[in-house]
Amino acid sequence: MGLAAFAKGLHEAGVELYSTGGTRSFLEKEGISVQDIAAYTGFPEMMDGRLKTLHPKVHGGILCRRNNLGDMNALAEHNIKTFELVAVNLYPFEATVAKPGVSEDEAIENIDIGGPTMIRAAAKNHQFVSVVTSPEQYPAVLEQIQKTGHTTLQLRQSLARDAFKMTGNYDNAVSQFFIERLDGEEFPAVLTTKLVRVDVLRYGENPHQQAAVYAVPSAKSANVAASRQLNGKDLSYNNLLDLDAALGIVRSFAQPAVAVIKHNNPCGAAVHEVLSNAVSNAMAGDPLSAFGSVLGFNREVDAASAEVLASPGLFVEAVAAPSFSEEAFKILTQKPKWGVNVRLLHIGSLEAKPSRWQLRYLEGGALLQETDTNEDPESQWSVVTETKPDETLRDTIRFAWMIVRHVKSNAIVLAKDRMLLGAGAGQMSRVDSVSIAVKKAGERIKESVLSSDAFFPFPDSIDLIAEHQIKAVIQPGGSRNDAAVIEACNKYKIPMIFTGRRHFKH
Repeated sequence: MGLAAFAKGLHEAGVELYSTGGTRSFLEKEGISVQDIAAYTGFPEMMDGRLKTLHPKVHGGILCRRNNLGDMNALAEHNIKTFELVAVNLYPFEATVAKPGVSEDEAIENIDIGGPTMIRAAAKNHQFVSVVTSPEQYPAVLEQIQKTGHTTLQLRQSLARDAFKMTGNYDNAVSQFFIERLDGEEFPAVLTTKLVRVDVLRYGENPHQQAAVYAVPSAKSANVAASRQLNGKDLSYNNLLDLDAALGIVRSFAQPAVAVIKHNNPCGAAVHEVLSNAVSNAMAGDPLSAFGSVLGFNREVDAASAEVLASPGLFVEAVAAPSFSEEAFKILTQKPKWGVNVRLLHIGSLEAKPSRWQLRYLEGGALLQETDTNEDPESQWSVVTETKPDETLRDTIRFAWMIVRHVKSNAIVLAKDRMLLGAGAGQMSRVDSVSIAVKKAGERIKESVLSSDAFFPFPDSIDLIAEHQIKAVIQPGGSRNDAAVIEACNKYKIPMIFTGRRHFKH
């Protein structure tokens, strides 16, 4: 329902309407009788519209308590009418500042003053006044007025709650604009974040935990919170966490890439010029763990890739991708037995970079840090061993180093031909992570590349991998035992690169 239909319904129900100039002109063109606020107050709009409704004859009629004799006597003495309903659409400040190249003057002129003042006044006095702040509220309000001539207290309380949320968000958007303009890239003294509930989930990490998903309205990058589900059962809390992890990996690569996630860690990932080959390689990384996994793509899912996923014996919970071809959609939803349930998420283009900042909540507080998305320049890498890595391995070394930052620490990755063979994740000991990665890689480990998210504190991990013909090791370096680790690599003639930057992920 639009404003004209809402106003017409109120007028036909016997409600006397008052409005400022622009809205009044619009409604009059729609054939609706409206009184001019300026004529009522006796003061014209002035200062290019900055001053319109800030007047006692407006706010007195909104704020007066109908059960307070003093308030009602004051209205009578000053010839002030009561207003039982206030409907306001604020200046579009957020839309204005989101425009490229918006000037500070234009932004400031779109800071609404009279609107929020009327909204807050009406919300405060909701015992007697209905405050309408969204077209979505028009039908319910109009229906009650048409039936009984007034709204219920329950509805007015609900409207007041929404009004205060809306003005709070509006003020936050204004304050964030000035924080960004004045504070630049510094951490703000007070951090406010606007989150809009997208959906209530079936449950949280476990069935006994309730959960919901919220989105940041201002987010410009593709993300799972704001994605469009095309098929399948409702998403769970864990599905969303895993899909977010998958998206974080594939958006790191310019070439076609696919990531397979299980319990928030990659159990498969691959890059290949042909997307369907990337899918095959990613699923082959750890086929056992890949059963019931979620996948992320950085390209439209095509028919050939869908055929790989629909192969007998495979089962996937969810797939997130920029888009799905018509044929791929049919294959994934109709061909495998699980097609009716698989969750397919359309996330749109991945061109926009993800947010620079990452917020994590603690009990009673939060942590804010830069997102670990910056590429490590290879010009800063250094080969620290006597044996040099084969240049033909460069792509896989780079791939392994980009993947390991997405694995929970302590993290070890084994890769070959730009394909993840095995990952050791979340262990308290780095040598334990190496053992897990080696076991996962199995016989394929020969001539693979090993990547570690942080330095090796002891040479024991090198001793462990030496028997498996590892072609190269890449790690940050920086341990006080670097010399011993380098000596072990030299002993086994394993080339090793130091990057100078670690990538813990907790």
